[in-house]
Parts: sequence; C-alpha cells; structure tokens
Amino acid sequence: MFHISTTTLSTSSSTITFGSIPADYTHLQVRWFAAGTLASADHVGMKVNFNSDTGANYAYHELAGDGASASSGGGGGNNFIAALSRIPAPPTNSSIFGASTFDILDYANTNKYKTTRGLGGNDRNGAGSAKLSYGVWLSASAITSMTFAIPDGGNFATYSSFSLYGVK
Repeated sequence: MFHISTTTLSTSSSTITFGSIPADYTHLQVRWFAAGTLASADHVGMKVNFNSDTGANYAYHELAGDGASASSGGGGGNNFIAALSRIPAPPTNSSIFGASTFDILDYANTNKYKTTRGLGGNDRNGAGSAKLSYGVWLSASAITSMTFAIPDGGNFATYSSFSLYGVK
C-alpha cells in the first residue's frame, strides 16, 4: 500500500476531493477519520462521486447496526454512491469522530464498471453504529478524481482527515 495524498481540514468543508489520481495502482483505498456538522442528526451518511459524474450511474447495498437493531438498504439509478459510512454529528458530541475504510477495485481498468466496498463506524459514548456497504459506478472510465460529501447537508467538521492509498 502506497500513500498518495492526505487532506486534513483546518476548517469545516462541504466536500473532500482527490484529483489527478495516478493510474499506477490496481486498487485504491481511502481511510478517513471524520465528523459532520449537521445539528439535526446524531450521525450522518456520506456519498462519493467519481470524475465529477452526477448522472444516475451509481448503485449500492448496505448493512448497518447500532447494537440494538440492524438495517439494510440499497438502491440503483442514484447520482452518487451512498451509504459509505455513518459519521457522528452534533447534537451527540462535537468531539466524537468515526473511522472508515473505502476500497475502489480496479479503478483504472477501462474494461469494466468500478466496484467499491466500505466498512466503518463510530462510538457515540455507547450509542455507536457500524456499516458495511458495496457500490458500483456504472462506467468503464478510469477513475481520476473522487469527491466525498454529506448528502443530508452539513459539512465535514474541522480536523476531519481523509487519506488516499494505492494498492499494487
């Protein structure tokens, strides 16, 4: 695994973007330590778009749990891959962050659609959650950029950190 780039926020931001991703690797992995600022929820989801594509070219499946209940979901024809992770947000506690890994398989292969898998969670002082997700971008284009955002609104909190790695 080879480090490509890290972004750590010095102020809150609505997006995190990795651009000019080299085609030197077989797979990519993004690792993040993040929180959201949406005050109306105790945790928020995340989304990703590849190569600035906001068309209905994405689908996903998810499994989630919080220690008391489990849920599942999914959808197709979306304009982003959803359900990457649940990250803490106020009013739970503004100093609690969640951690996740997100893999993009065969990202530079122009003969197939791009598949993803994510695993992450958080502990909100005993009320945490975990999520496993799989997604697909229905494009054979090589991924050269990716943008992460919070679909429910709000921003990534100050000190949220995202690191991009290449896997040979």
